[in-house]
Amino acid sequence: MAIEAPLSKYSRNSFLIYIGICLVMAAWFAYDGYLSKSFIEEHTNEEGRPDTDLLINRYAPPFLVGGAALLGLWFWAIRGRKLVAEEDELVISAKKRIPYSAIESIDKTHFENKGFFTINYERDSGTRAACKLTDRQYDNLKAILDHLVAQIS
Repeated sequence: MAIEAPLSKYSRNSFLIYIGICLVMAAWFAYDGYLSKSFIEEHTNEEGRPDTDLLINRYAPPFLVGGAALLGLWFWAIRGRKLVAEEDELVISAKKRIPYSAIESIDKTHFENKGFFTINYERDSGTRAACKLTDRQYDNLKAILDHLVAQIS
């Protein structure tokens, strides 16, 4: 029986909020830079040249929309990531596998207060490594921690 911890709601909502902020700022800057006659008149000198505020409002919207698109692509790429505690190993995002036999210790002193714990383990090459897992990244982390502690002890 495998225990899964999907990508957290915190991460998903953060991406959506950042995308929304970029799109709202792009619309605001585009309105001020191209449509608002009073803003354009206020930020144009006597010679007809725009000042830096107007130039920023004219050049920023495409970059903000591009940033929102990149955030959307990044969100689409990581939407299926999850942490899976299987019978004999911990699988992180279907890429990193940590066998329970390689885990040396689990530092869970900050889990109740700050929502993270650290797994200290030995890699296949013999070097020691640490992996920090936080509840801001994955939901259902308490069940994963309980399963890990049961498997280690």
